[in-house]
Amino acid sequence: MSKIIFDSGISLDGFFAGDNRSPANPMGGVSGKIHQWMFKQKAFWKHIKMEGGDESGEDSKLIDDVFARTGSYIMGKRMFEEGEVVWAEDLYEADVYVLTHEKREPWVQKGKTTFYFINDGIHSALEKARQSAKGKDIRIQGGADTIQQFLNAGLIDEFFIHMAPVFLGSGIRLLDKIDKDKYEIQIEEVIPSNLTTHLRYKLTKK
Repeated sequence: MSKIIFDSGISLDGFFAGDNRSPANPMGGVSGKIHQWMFKQKAFWKHIKMEGGDESGEDSKLIDDVFARTGSYIMGKRMFEEGEVVWAEDLYEADVYVLTHEKREPWVQKGKTTFYFINDGIHSALEKARQSAKGKDIRIQGGADTIQQFLNAGLIDEFFIHMAPVFLGSGIRLLDKIDKDKYEIQIEEVIPSNLTTHLRYKLTKK
């Protein structure tokens, strides 16, 4: 049965993105600070269909694993707008459901990726994503507000945090405005690495 997951990098002080996010300034310009560990991995560049990276060790395996287990994606409009202008064709190789008020026909790409634009909320998106996933997991891709909506609805089964050893001081917090009484939380795995600490949590709704 599909799990509903997210897999995100944050700063040591809890920020998912910086200030002033826009298509011209993705993630508020802090990707290099939060995701430095990922940018060094050959697996990351392989999955975004580019050449790059100089490592292919355990961190690369973690990247491969999350792509392999994911059968469909859900994201917010802002994340989609930031990525639309730069993402490679068929980046996700799966159906992607975009939460938006905009009425728009599906964007069918060459390959396996189709973006569907969902106007009637997270539960509708989840139902459609579950059908697309065919038993694989559903990844809530972001941004932070979208992840928070799914957390506060009691829908997340597991999440994987990659905590970079940097302070940002301001920006968008990943775990802001969370219902603290929604889940029992269990640490499943802690994996140290040179540029981040990988933390996997299991959530059980109370």
